[in-house]
Amino acid sequence: MAQAQNCRIVFMGTPDFAACILGALARWPVGQIVAVYTQPDRPAGRGHKLTPSPVKVLATELGLSVRQPPDFRNAEDVQALADLRPDVLVVAAYGLILPQAVLDTPRLAPLNVHASLLPRYRGAAPIQRAIMENWQPDAVSGVSIMHMVRELDAGPVYAMRSVALAGHTAGSLHDVLAALGGEAIISVLRGLLDGTAVCVEQSADGISYAAKMQKSDGMVDWSLPVAAVDAQIRGVTPWPGARARFHFTGMDEACELMLLPGSLGLEQPGYTVSPGEILLDAQGLAVACADGVYRLGEVKPQGRKFMRVQEFCNGYLRGVSQGLCGHALEFGR
Repeated sequence: MAQAQNCRIVFMGTPDFAACILGALARWPVGQIVAVYTQPDRPAGRGHKLTPSPVKVLATELGLSVRQPPDFRNAEDVQALADLRPDVLVVAAYGLILPQAVLDTPRLAPLNVHASLLPRYRGAAPIQRAIMENWQPDAVSGVSIMHMVRELDAGPVYAMRSVALAGHTAGSLHDVLAALGGEAIISVLRGLLDGTAVCVEQSADGISYAAKMQKSDGMVDWSLPVAAVDAQIRGVTPWPGARARFHFTGMDEACELMLLPGSLGLEQPGYTVSPGEILLDAQGLAVACADGVYRLGEVKPQGRKFMRVQEFCNGYLRGVSQGLCGHALEFGR
């Protein structure tokens, strides 16, 4: 019991996902967080004011020691980490590739909390890409706890937790996986302390990489099947956000709208439509996709707040006749 109470943890992470993991570790009575490493403060907002990471904010609130080296190229930073004599490193979305000297520092293991079911979706944006690329009804994703190696997200895995993707946005899945990751890392730490933890090498089959999200990922591709369109919109919500440019009948200029998830309408309308054509009816707006129509939910015109699509129709489309009322611009891959 004394050994378990003296488990020394160095935590490394930066965004909200990592802050959730840090919070779980801080509530765990068995370990001792001896230091928190996070990225240096970055300029943010219109004023470009230096802003601390979510991990730094939480660590400061918890009274934990915070360190923010820009990298570990300086031997003094590596030595300062070694001087902490950690039993484990727990890393979650830190944002740095760690050198071998850092990975060799902990007595027991360097562990990473990764938001996918490895070996799928190694890399920067596993939550968003998993939703965007898996639109089948039974699709799943999850979180993995792995032993870190130099190769990106390629280490052997101690534990996984899975969750169905249906209905999730990137924002809601983020919160679920962060909570599962907190539970899973504590379970693995218990196993490391009592000698029962076992890790298994990742399969060489099914390896994929989740590229960093770009603003262009939010431009909706109406040429896809309607379920894939829904998955794309959910996968980029809340960031970088789904958007589409529409030209409505009788209007001189195109209108760009940000979109929140709507609903699938697989029913066939009473006339022939092509992907990207817009339908206006008593229920609001729908856009034709490859195999059906996608009904818009809340929309945000430039310079305005999100509003229900009915409000948009009553305000912006007053006088536009029901039926085919325009078409989307700049879509397709």
